Amino acid sequence: MPERMKMESADRIAQNIEALKQIFPACVTEISDAEGVIREGVDFELLRQWLGGETSNPEESFGFTWVGKRQALADANAPIRMTLRPQIEKSIEWDTTGNIYIEGENLQALKLLQESYLEGVKLIYIDPPYNTGKDFLYNDSFKESRAEYVSDKKLTDPEGRRMAVNPETDGRFHSKWCSMMFSRLLLARSLLSKDGVIFISIDDNEAEHLKMICNEVFGKDNFEGHIHWRRRHNQPNDKTKMIGIVAEHILVYAKDSAYLKKAGVGKLDLTAAFKNPDNDPKGPWASKPWKTGSDQNGSRYTIVTPTGKVLEGEWMGEEATYQKYLEEGRIYFPKGGDGMPRKKYYQFERAEEGQCATNWWPHEQFGHNQGANDCMTELFGEKNIFSNPKPVELLKAILKVANVKDGETVLDFFSGSAAMAHAVLQLNAETNGTRRFILIQAPEACAEKSPAFQNGYRNICEIGLARIAKAAKKIRQETNADIDYGVRVFALDSSNMKDVYYRPNEYGQQMLSLLEENIKEDRSSLDLLFGCLLEWGLPLSFPCESRQIDGCTVYNYKDGELIACFDADIPWHVMEAIAGKRPRRAVFCDSGFSDSPSKLNAGELFKRLAPNTRIKVI
Repeated sequence: MPERMKMESADRIAQNIEALKQIFPACVTEISDAEGVIREGVDFELLRQWLGGETSNPEESFGFTWVGKRQALADANAPIRMTLRPQIEKSIEWDTTGNIYIEGENLQALKLLQESYLEGVKLIYIDPPYNTGKDFLYNDSFKESRAEYVSDKKLTDPEGRRMAVNPETDGRFHSKWCSMMFSRLLLARSLLSKDGVIFISIDDNEAEHLKMICNEVFGKDNFEGHIHWRRRHNQPNDKTKMIGIVAEHILVYAKDSAYLKKAGVGKLDLTAAFKNPDNDPKGPWASKPWKTGSDQNGSRYTIVTPTGKVLEGEWMGEEATYQKYLEEGRIYFPKGGDGMPRKKYYQFERAEEGQCATNWWPHEQFGHNQGANDCMTELFGEKNIFSNPKPVELLKAILKVANVKDGETVLDFFSGSAAMAHAVLQLNAETNGTRRFILIQAPEACAEKSPAFQNGYRNICEIGLARIAKAAKKIRQETNADIDYGVRVFALDSSNMKDVYYRPNEYGQQMLSLLEENIKEDRSSLDLLFGCLLEWGLPLSFPCESRQIDGCTVYNYKDGELIACFDADIPWHVMEAIAGKRPRRAVFCDSGFSDSPSKLNAGELFKRLAPNTRIKVI
């Protein structure tokens, strides 16, 4: 008999219990919840005994907590009944692109990506709201009716929860921001690959709190650095301030710092000035002193300059090494041969190695706010469509330092103007690369008096998608690079299934007989297909074909990774054709089978023709 699909996001608590069960099976037992349902749980007292030693005293242990932290953890772990619906009309090159854009609240979207992109993201970059007391949006928990939420005309998530400004006068001003970040970072960590890294932009308001949260989520041993980026190119002159704010913080954490070092860290482009004043056949070079510094130890021997000057001192290498470099032309004497020796290093060598990043990123190399604003103005032909996006130069540098290679995926779940998509497209064009992006953005409404609204953009998602299209067009024209310029767009929405699908016991048999279908009337077969992909754990970017077989629409996702048919009363020969493809997975609707015997017969058919196929129904 085919299995029944859950049609909800992964239960992270159950996954954690299962992981613990593999190590301490005796500590996992059956418990009864508040409704009397028997499920697996943890015997924490027994677990303490198995772990041995003394447990920590919460009153004396070091840690960071706030009001709402426990609820934030629960929010991250709780499964949801939601889905991602394809928006083909908003997409670009839907059939061939590997890039993803999701319109919707990011906590819910991150939950839906847990199976399909588990440990599948090389870089996460986010520029979250900075909790300034003006523009931070958060999930409000006031007990109001759904109708009151909607009538407020404020942003609501797909479950009707209001998103509201977080004023500094609120007693839980910092706590709400910490809760918002904590739950999302917990989900983000599981998406990072083993050699993955996360870069988080933040300002002074929450930088200290963010680092403590990241130490808990990612582990302080995985802290890679605290970058200071000069976002302003000019000097502030404010009489009311003692210290003008010209820089922002970027915190960097690895998923596994030790593994990252073995896999290889990224490097930046060279910034040193290479010249070739002596026409060296090896090409342009720069140099550094051969004499040791005051705090260095070296080897003592005598060096004679080309002009005959005798030099005594401690040198960087052994005398034999010096003689070897001298014969190779790697030792340079400035001042017409009368100066102190210097060792050459060549541009072609360092270009292959790259340059290590530092924790100070100046605006000349990494861009600034004004330049980013000018970039948006050039793309849209109008000023202030989006305020202070991040510069493409900054994000390209992050892509390089993170060592994002061809075929690897970048995630930004506070995507704003879609600057990261622009950076990925630009870097791919420069390197003929195949890096992919996943962007998530809530459809926050544009103010009616804003330039964006006046130019026809009703929410931030419309701005982001427009930027992707405009940047792709510009890059294609300027470079003629043959890369992926497209994007598949999805909208976060409630489940494809009616309540009866999840709670059949709450409906009487008479009522069930009236419900011919447990799928919502406004959902298409393509909606159902991508809902199934999320549960099966398949990426959303694979190619998909559909064809008609005797009036039935059959979807073939990535050459047999999944074949689905959601028609009712599927003819037997169509079922045979699907089984004959020997897919890894197959999905049908309950209504695809006329009765229970036909469902059993289909199961036997697949056992005979495609014994390795997993079959599920919705």
